[in-house]
Amino acid sequence: MPLVKAGLIVDDPYLRVLDDAPLPDDVPVLVTAQRFLADADELLQRDARIGVLWPNDRKVAELAPWIDRLSLIALVFPKFRDGRAYSQARLLRERYGFRGELRATGDVLRDQFQFLLRAGFDAFEVKKPADANVFAQAAARFSVFYQPSADGRPPALRRRLQTSSAVHPSHEAV
Repeated sequence: MPLVKAGLIVDDPYLRVLDDAPLPDDVPVLVTAQRFLADADELLQRDARIGVLWPNDRKVAELAPWIDRLSLIALVFPKFRDGRAYSQARLLRERYGFRGELRATGDVLRDQFQFLLRAGFDAFEVKKPADANVFAQAAARFSVFYQPSADGRPPALRRRLQTSSAVHPSHEAV
């Protein structure tokens, strides 16, 4: 499955490891939520990065004790019309301060791409190889947005106020 990150099609450095499979040494791994929660302390002591595949029917609050030690959280979209992972992404970015890779996986469609970016996702597993280029190009399509979001970009009004106060230092920004 192609992986799109930062507007580029990239190789996935993470190896998905089944619940009963041994962990390889010195390789970034992606494990299920069940395995992570059962073996979190052991997994976090490894010398390689760790990621967790998190289903959309679990509360992301369960990850809070380890959030700063995870390098990847992959949120699952089991169906394109099930948007719970959007809410999970916003919570991870805004409430829990997750700064690692936030990946959308599962039934991710090109029509949802801008919404996924705005919710805080920065990597996307794309089912159809033909969609990978569309995802990569879409990241650069829009540079200004009116709504605040979890992607870290300031909305248009805040940008205008910052520009205005830089040009006219005597005016206070709201």
